[in-house]
Amino acid sequence: MRDAVNARMHVALNRPAVEYSRGIFGHFIEHFHRQIHGGLFDPGSPLSDERGFRTDVIEALQEMRPEVVRWPGGCFVSAYHWLDGIGPDRVPSYDKAWRVEDPNTFGTDEFVEWCRAVGTTPYICTNGGTGTAEEMSDWVEYCNLPESGRWARRRTANGHPEPHAVPYWSIGNENYGHWEMGAKGAEEWARLVTEAAKMMRRVDPTISLLAAARADLDWTLPLLRSAGQYLDYVSIHGYWDDLQDEDEPSDYLTCVSRSLQPEAAIRRVEDVIGAAGLDGRVAIAFDEWNLRGWHHPWGSSPEAIGARDRNDENSTYTMADAVFSAGFLNSCLRHADTVRMANLAPMVNARGPLYVHPDGLVRRTTFHVMSMYATMLPPEIADCSIVADTLAHGGTDVPVVDGIAACDAERSRVVLVLVNRHPEQPMSCAVELGDGPLTGSHPGTVLAGDDPDAYNSVAAPRRVEPKKETITFEDGVTWLPPHSITFCEVSSHTAPAVATGEWSVGARGGWRRNA
Repeated sequence: MRDAVNARMHVALNRPAVEYSRGIFGHFIEHFHRQIHGGLFDPGSPLSDERGFRTDVIEALQEMRPEVVRWPGGCFVSAYHWLDGIGPDRVPSYDKAWRVEDPNTFGTDEFVEWCRAVGTTPYICTNGGTGTAEEMSDWVEYCNLPESGRWARRRTANGHPEPHAVPYWSIGNENYGHWEMGAKGAEEWARLVTEAAKMMRRVDPTISLLAAARADLDWTLPLLRSAGQYLDYVSIHGYWDDLQDEDEPSDYLTCVSRSLQPEAAIRRVEDVIGAAGLDGRVAIAFDEWNLRGWHHPWGSSPEAIGARDRNDENSTYTMADAVFSAGFLNSCLRHADTVRMANLAPMVNARGPLYVHPDGLVRRTTFHVMSMYATMLPPEIADCSIVADTLAHGGTDVPVVDGIAACDAERSRVVLVLVNRHPEQPMSCAVELGDGPLTGSHPGTVLAGDDPDAYNSVAAPRRVEPKKETITFEDGVTWLPPHSITFCEVSSHTAPAVATGEWSVGARGGWRRNA
């Protein structure tokens, strides 16, 4: 049996592990279609509280334990002025990004209050398009200063005497793109970020600062050379099924064939950070990511606006989304020393893991993936290597089995995460834990569907959901169901002691091809 296995994993428990950031289990919410209005914020709904927050949405989101939520955009923020969304006398404004009117009833104070209700950390993305460095730093003052300065006094007058203490702030969103309001050239962007970061830190030197970047040397290197001394992260984005103009979601195999692309982007950004001499100083935030790109044909006609409803079609979000998302999170965790935040985009409705309708909600396949990763993993990523057969499709091949191992500091608890990408066939995987093959039966949780195209809907909300299973290893080998994500918990009372010598830090076992 051992000679015929499809994948082999070795977990080196005697090597140092890397403590990952729970920011990898972050989310994103934008003023786009029904994400906020009619999603998490719905005054007048019988399911909302006196603040207008959907309580069923809050309770469901708490199951995912979101570490951090980014707001208000997204493209929306590049023409958004935060003063329009505070105080008692608000008027609607035209959203130049999405070409609809925003009522401005959900602004800074509501966002922070909602984050507290969910139990997550607020992360504000500022207007780097039509905004100014002064406007960005004034927003920090409004949120974070005690009663000192006119904007902090304005917050107090608006009923919030205690500072909001927002720890994460980003300068801009995709400002390299022609589609963005106030798009910039590389050098122009570097100067704006430098001055904005300088002013924001003058207001609150304790904040963590991010800036819009991309996995591109020509854009990100000038940014880091100019502003790197002020930044904690560079912000990158990725959607791997482009559906902006034509909403024709790719099939299962096409989706999983793109599973290696996120890690390739991470490596490119790591190289740029290294070229700037900022290794260990500037981290990566993948603060917008999803398999499926948002469908929004450009235009303001009723047809173009109405086409956005297609993002809410639950049949789009199948086991392809679940398997791809697990691979994405594994990639971030393998690079846990550089990737310190990742935000699934969006959180509610559109392409999000939670579909909200007037009478209730649906937990999509990706909801369960995010919940499993956020609630079941110990705090460190073990040094792990894996080699697997390949799954070929469309001229591309990827490892048919993906995996990571997480552990506690004492190595007494190890959780294996094993992903079978094959749409139809179970795969065998041999695991060596420490010095020998893993044997016996262990508690586990498996997310799989009755079909690779299985999805949850209003009519069938529990078709795909995690199931408790016993994971059995015979002579080190277990079998993984097709299109599945398996979490297996091992109590390792005989794990070898941790080595105490000098080691290079990193749990990036990476992929090796079979000969």
